Amino acid sequence: MKSVIPVELPQQSYDVAIAAGSLAQLGTWLQPLKLGHKVMLVSNPMIFRRYGEAAIASLTAAGFQACHALLPAGERYKTLNSIQKLYDVALENQLERSSTIVALGGGVVGDMAGFAAATWLRGIRFVQVPTSLLAMVDASIGGKTGVNHPHGKNLIGAFHQPRLVLIDPDLLATLPPREFRAGMAEVIKYGVIWDADLFQQLEQAKRLDQQRYVAPDLMQTILTRSCQAKAHVVSKDEKEAGLRAILNYGHTIGHAVESLTGYKVVNHGEAVGIGMVAAGAIAQQLDLWDAASNRRQTALIQKAGLPTDLPSGLDLNEIIAALQTDKKVKAGQVRFILPTQIGAVIETEQATPQVIRAALESMEP
Repeated sequence: MKSVIPVELPQQSYDVAIAAGSLAQLGTWLQPLKLGHKVMLVSNPMIFRRYGEAAIASLTAAGFQACHALLPAGERYKTLNSIQKLYDVALENQLERSSTIVALGGGVVGDMAGFAAATWLRGIRFVQVPTSLLAMVDASIGGKTGVNHPHGKNLIGAFHQPRLVLIDPDLLATLPPREFRAGMAEVIKYGVIWDADLFQQLEQAKRLDQQRYVAPDLMQTILTRSCQAKAHVVSKDEKEAGLRAILNYGHTIGHAVESLTGYKVVNHGEAVGIGMVAAGAIAQQLDLWDAASNRRQTALIQKAGLPTDLPSGLDLNEIIAALQTDKKVKAGQVRFILPTQIGAVIETEQATPQVIRAALESMEP
């Protein structure tokens, strides 16, 4: 089964291709894109051990001169120091303006490889080959690249669209269950902000906490519908001037939780799950949506095996203070994406510190 979803942009449109077994055909997929001869594959050691040889072999067979660079796994390594290592490998292998960087990995690898591609020689070509569910349905699409600052997530970055996003669903079979659950957070997000039918299909599934319990046809639906939602929003608003802000649902408080726990306690998807629960509680307090919808969202997040309480030991004052470093702050006011019903959200500044605190207090373990 294969799906090709276009991301229509004014200057650089591209496709999101979902095709089982496509990793072994990576070089063949890249040939029509008229890329340069040199390709640098960026991955982490665990992913490269599992899939790197097949990717390099496919690139070489297609006539590309391929090298690779490995980054430590984990959000805490998403720093400018790691980017410097990519620059060193690019320099050593004489990557030129016609060259291409291929990200083989999850969202962290994709963000860093994309930022390196955006800034090396003022911008070279870039291809995403996501290996995690979270990266497949979210991080690999839309051109957001970057690294973290010690005081906030993704504060340093650039928009740099890929030439292709190549998704091989077969790679999910080796994804650790916790990482699969992290990706389900982003899938649930699409259901809440955009696709009520997808949300209902997820509710009807028996289990969502591990890939092996998700039927292949539902998995294909999850990938296709999620990518279609992301592609549609990005096509309408490439650089987050308006509509694209809805994709930050659950991320405002989620990012604060990640940052305050040093990226060691919860992963990104778990933080987004926590952030969605918080946003739902805030929306209910503001009478933007009803208690029944809020319960449905919380139940689905729990069904995916994601946390719905704050990590123990977090200071609520620190969370509220950390929100001021969020990229969506405008004139000192935190802007939240909040749900009005399953399938629809709004952007608002109505959430006062008192309302936020009350929501967070309801989530304390």
